[in-house]
Amino acid sequence: MASPEVRNDTDAQQYSLVEDGEVIGFAAYEVDGDEIRFTHTEVDPAHRGGGHASILVQHALDDVREGSLRVVPLCSYVKAWIERHPDYQELTTR
Repeated sequence: MASPEVRNDTDAQQYSLVEDGEVIGFAAYEVDGDEIRFTHTEVDPAHRGGGHASILVQHALDDVREGSLRVVPLCSYVKAWIERHPDYQELTTR
């Protein structure tokens, strides 16, 4: 089993978590001006409990960090993840 890979699918407006060629999770977003609003995060039930959602969100936020967008965590999981990782909190106040 390969390590999961995170891909930004800009057409679908989501970061996808891919393992062995299969999408096993996603973090949906909307971009509006200088904001990226994370609206929903989901991991396939068969893959829950393995830290996959955390891997997905961290990679997505690392990608956002390279740009100039401000993160608006509408998704409860993304919001809680940022609260647990203070070094990402600056992304919400750019």
